[in-house]
Amino acid sequence: MTALVLLLILLPALFYHSAVPFCAIAMVMIGLGAWEWARLNGCGKLQSVVSGLICLVLCAASWLGGMLSQSLTLLWVVAGSVWVLAGAWVLHQGVAAWCTHSRAVRTVAGLMALWLAWLAVAQAKVLGVNFLLSILVLVWVADIFAYFAGRALGGRFSEGKLAPTISPGKSWEGVWGGMAGVLALAFIWRSADIAWAAPVSSLFTHIGSHGGIWLLIGVLFMTAMSVVGDLFESLVKRSAGVKDSSGLLPGHGGVLDRVDALLPTLPLAMLLYSV
Repeated sequence: MTALVLLLILLPALFYHSAVPFCAIAMVMIGLGAWEWARLNGCGKLQSVVSGLICLVLCAASWLGGMLSQSLTLLWVVAGSVWVLAGAWVLHQGVAAWCTHSRAVRTVAGLMALWLAWLAVAQAKVLGVNFLLSILVLVWVADIFAYFAGRALGGRFSEGKLAPTISPGKSWEGVWGGMAGVLALAFIWRSADIAWAAPVSSLFTHIGSHGGIWLLIGVLFMTAMSVVGDLFESLVKRSAGVKDSSGLLPGHGGVLDRVDALLPTLPLAMLLYSV
């Protein structure tokens, strides 16, 4: 029922000719995600609400300032670089090290990540539904194929788990399965774009126009970073001692539980598009 309600809200906004409804809904969701993030990092009720409002103000100011139609190459290069380097460092440090950073630093980092994710998804919507959907479906396919590959093949080809102290259920076979699924998706989607002369290119077609090797590298990179986003949120939840980021979405947990893998992949998709 939760999924049905979300689809009834999101699908009309996604395919509406104007980007306004989708960007507005996404902004509300990101604000709720900021509220969850603050709670996960030890903020009180008032501080969590204020964090959500600050994130909404950042998004609204970016929107009113015309950033959705601007070229933000430098911002995406910086954001992508931080996600790659900081993501690897935080996961390497592990769960115990997360709380050693000050609450203010953790809260601000989360708000910035959520704001950048909203800005990226809004810009992607402005570019076109085909482009935006290709990013979203990439993450969904990676997650689905990873789940089934992990269930069927987990532990058969690798001795250790992917990140046993962060998310014990994830295996390397799941990661490989997710990558295989996304590779198939990319080549099928690009072929469909070419065959149907899509007026707006998907991310796959845009990257593939520079050569097949770049499409391969780009897709594998994006899939790997979706795993980083998933593990990052799992690390924060494990540090907080909770299973879900909240109970806002019955049966699905919280907003962060639904968008964790998108937090790094959306800015990185805009990075690949920009450069």
